[in-house]
Amino acid sequence: MVMSTFDTRLERLQTIAARVFAEKGYHPTTMRDLARETGMSLAGMYHYVSGKDELLHSIQRRCFTEVLQGAEAALAEVSDPSERLERFIRHHITFFARHMSEMKVLSHEAESLSGDRLATINALKRRYVAMLSRLIGDVCDPDGCEVDENVASYALFGMMNWIYTWYDPAGAVSPQALAGQFTRLFLNGLTASTAAPVTPGG
Repeated sequence: MVMSTFDTRLERLQTIAARVFAEKGYHPTTMRDLARETGMSLAGMYHYVSGKDELLHSIQRRCFTEVLQGAEAALAEVSDPSERLERFIRHHITFFARHMSEMKVLSHEAESLSGDRLATINALKRRYVAMLSRLIGDVCDPDGCEVDENVASYALFGMMNWIYTWYDPAGAVSPQALAGQFTRLFLNGLTASTAAPVTPGG
């Protein structure tokens, strides 16, 4: 789909704002800071967003919407439970390897919104967590697992969502290889057989 000029400029504003929020923090950042970083006038920015709160909301909504849609596409036409889980992990890692600033903003500014905007983001997050919980439940069936599916989901998100603190996507370990290693660790554990059931890209 071809993006309109408005959408292209809004996406650029969101991308730069995510980097500034990640570096400086949401609350200390002013609209003047963002105007300086984007090269836009204050009046120009207010053409796209009503203020900093709406800008943060639009960054979070865009990220969660895109990662949800991408995960759904990655899982399409795949029936094996372990492969579906591996595809989810691979998509999550590769998506946020391209959006490291946004990942930090999502992690650190989760409660900086309020009211309807916060409710909208929380609804998207619940959908994403529920998707992962179902995938883990499918892997556990029919024998079951010894951990709660929600606990396992948040443990896996904990592994994946803090990569911005140490991971370099341009370094020795590619995003695909990192996803493969996370899949092996999550499905097999550290001391299990090195023959992981699903390790594409690893």
